[in-house]
Amino acid sequence: MRFMRLLRLLPNHQFHCYVPQANFTISAGTNTHLHRTMETATTEAINPSNTRLGWIGTGVMGRSMCAHLINAGYTFTVFTRTPSKAQELISMGAHWVDSPKAVASQSDVVFSIVGYPSDVRHVILDSNTGALSGLRPGGVIIDMTTSEPSLAVEIYSAASAAGCSAVDAPVSGGDRGARNAALSIFAGGEESAILRLNPLFQLLGRVYYMGAPGKGQFTKLGNQVVIASTMVGLCEGLIYAHKAGLDLNIYLNAISTGAAGSKSLDLYGSRILSRDFEPGFYVNHFVKDLGICLRECQNMGLALPGLALAQQLYLSLKAHGEGNFGTQALILALERINNLSLASSSSVGKP
Repeated sequence: MRFMRLLRLLPNHQFHCYVPQANFTISAGTNTHLHRTMETATTEAINPSNTRLGWIGTGVMGRSMCAHLINAGYTFTVFTRTPSKAQELISMGAHWVDSPKAVASQSDVVFSIVGYPSDVRHVILDSNTGALSGLRPGGVIIDMTTSEPSLAVEIYSAASAAGCSAVDAPVSGGDRGARNAALSIFAGGEESAILRLNPLFQLLGRVYYMGAPGKGQFTKLGNQVVIASTMVGLCEGLIYAHKAGLDLNIYLNAISTGAAGSKSLDLYGSRILSRDFEPGFYVNHFVKDLGICLRECQNMGLALPGLALAQQLYLSLKAHGEGNFGTQALILALERINNLSLASSSSVGKP
């Protein structure tokens, strides 16, 4: 309680602090509100004995995330448009149902991670089959899809009107982060709800409270802006090193420990060299994310030329039928522009 006494002495400003025991980053506006929400989280802690979980969407990311929660002992109901994609989870004890509404009717907390904002709207807000139509008062919807901030606000408002809660909580970390429960989770909504949900988020990675509804989505879009230009830099660096006649494996090892090192390099450098374009994150979905970013930039009156360039390069991959590849397939666009291939030694230049 020394921490709470200290908070009461501080002026009522925005600030950020990290609480290691909770694996949670707090942004608090009022000391009394923070005190009250932390007490609530303590007295009503979520655990497998009192909380039933539902999941909508079991793709590249969703399958691993679901598995962590099932392995923690939670009762689980899932829906995916292709039942075979849920078979692994069913074999672990999950129960498959035929609609998002059916998921919600059997769950206290419902997660969704689907493809596009139109999918989010359908699986949550559809009046006949959407999750919100089946969720009991007091239930929670957590949308982890990268989607539009305005849609997150709309879902929050609809959930509140139904006596429920909604959180926008998109994630970063790719397929490896999902498998290793090492995702960064950007949460927007009521702070008290997110604090209470922390036992679930801890099983998937680390949650960061970003503010009001929609702020989680804004954070993820900002994350994608950084990744977009980083991936362009990584691929251009490889093209340059290839043309200069460098051994690309040695090159990546050499720069990875210096200022050029990045998560993108660690995740995708070796995949690019081995021509592994399996999706940790689909090109199609990244094009969607960058399109949302550009529309938000227009709304804000921002010019981000690096983002616009990355979007054009990724659109060229879609035009060549490569939308279902992973984002590391960006190398293919740069190879075409320069009429070379990293897979071939014939185009390696001499220093």
